[in-house]
Formats: sequence, structure tokens, C-alpha cells
Amino acid sequence: MTEHGWPTGLPHNFGGLEGEFAALTTARAVVLPVPYDATTTYQGGTRLGPAAILAASRNMELWDEEVGAVYRRGIHTLPELEPEASGPAAMVERVEQVVGWILDQGKLPAILGGEHSITAGAVRAALRRHRGLSVLQIDAHGDMRDRYLGTPHSHACVMRRVRELVPATSVGIRSLSEEEAEYLASHPAPIWSVRQFRALGRNFGPILASLTDEVFVTFDLDGLDPSVLPATGTPEPGGLDWYEAVDLLRAVSGRARIVGFDVVELSPLPGHVASDFLAARLVYRLMGLALAPSTNPIGATAARPAHA
Repeated sequence: MTEHGWPTGLPHNFGGLEGEFAALTTARAVVLPVPYDATTTYQGGTRLGPAAILAASRNMELWDEEVGAVYRRGIHTLPELEPEASGPAAMVERVEQVVGWILDQGKLPAILGGEHSITAGAVRAALRRHRGLSVLQIDAHGDMRDRYLGTPHSHACVMRRVRELVPATSVGIRSLSEEEAEYLASHPAPIWSVRQFRALGRNFGPILASLTDEVFVTFDLDGLDPSVLPATGTPEPGGLDWYEAVDLLRAVSGRARIVGFDVVELSPLPGHVASDFLAARLVYRLMGLALAPSTNPIGATAARPAHA
């Protein structure tokens, strides 16, 4: 019951959490919604992604089959970050400022995109506090152009900017421009296409060996096959399935510390909530893996916190 004496719906935060489970002071994870959609190409709409993820999360069971009752560690949701209209470079700086603040509170930043360009700001903030940082990119696209449509801070350039800062490993790549292919031929980087990833036969050792002990994960949802998640701006055929992606993330969390992550490029489709729900479950799974990998058995139960 509320102070007025009648029941109300769940709060509009990640997981629909209340009280101690949602308070900033006790939360171990902080969700930052970034509804930014300025440099996207083909299909836009990623500015609507964070709100769709939050809405889906309020209808998600808070017991996860692999990481248990993550909400009990505390998840605080910040207000959405206002877009910067002066251009993507300024937006990257704004993201860097807020992610830095989250890290300085000793919290795990869980960033909801929005377009992929925002990742550069998050990585810059994480690198200032974790000097041995590396990045794991799950994505369909290389995002390795030097400039695109007049800016070096486009979503199509984000991993070029990231690799100028830290080592990065990419999985799921199956689309490159000719410029990117030529650049990577002369500047080799640890990149696994979906075919190459599957050829490993679930032996993630080579991928894990390319990462450092502290990892920032950037998960572009088009890394998944569009039959699994069609709601993204440039859906490329031949992507990863759910279990391939989460099994890799679990392996990474078993070897390294995930110090922050983003889930980007959800472009919601009217009347189609499966993609939104998958994104919300992925965010929750990543939180659990980053905070404390769990050995909770499938089938155990935990109740959603009581609504006061």
C-alpha cells in the first residue's frame, strides 16, 4: 500500500523495484538510460530503446536461471540522460561524465542505448579508473570506419575510437565496409566472425586469452541473428543465438572482471515485444555475471520483492 492507502503499479525503473532494492546508496548496479539516436543509418528509433527495455524489465521474473536473484544486490535506475543536440562528440563527453560518476560511487554501470556511438564515452570513463581495461564487442558490424557522414564519432566509427584507447576483441562480425576490411588487413585485431566463432566449438580459450583481467562489454543487439532479435536498425543475417552469446559472456565473467557494460541499438518494433524482453533479460544476466557469477540451480525460486 502507498501512503494514500491504495495499491499502485510497479515503479518505472529497471525491474520495477522498490525500497532498498532500488536505492542508490545500497545498489551495486546503476542503470543509465541513454536515448540517443543522432548518427544511426538505415532504420532509426534507437532513442526509444532504453524506455522499451525498462518497460519489459518490469514484467520480467527477477529470478534468473543462471545468476539467481540479482535484484537483491540492488539496482538503481538513473533518469534518462538528456541528448546533446550540438553533435555526437559532445554526447560522448556527456556519457563519459555520467559513467565516470557511477564508477566513482563504486557501482557497476549498466548502460541502455541508444545508438552505439555512446560506447566511446563509457570506455573513456572506465579507462580512467581501470588502466588495464580491454573491451569485448559483440556485434554484426565492425564499426571501424575512421569517419562516417562527416563525423569520427558516428556509430559506424565507435570501435575505431575504442581501439585507439584500449585493446578490443570482437565477436559476431559479419559485415564490413571495404575501408574497414583494408584497414583491418594492415592493422590486425582479434575478431571472430560467426563462422569462426562456431568453429571454436565452444572452446572460448582464444577469445578469453585476447582480453585483459578487466573488461568492458559492449553488446550491439544486431550481433544476434534477426530471427532471435529483429528489432534493430541494420539486421544482418547469420548472427549468434541466445545461448552462444550468454555462454560466451559467462566464460568471460569466469576469467575476468566485467567492470561495466552497455546494451545498444534496440530499435523497438510496434506490437513486437520479444526483442525488448530479450534485451531486458540480457541486461539482467550481464548484471548478475558482473556482480557475482552464481551457481544457483535452474528451477530454484525467489519471490519478486513485495510491493508496499
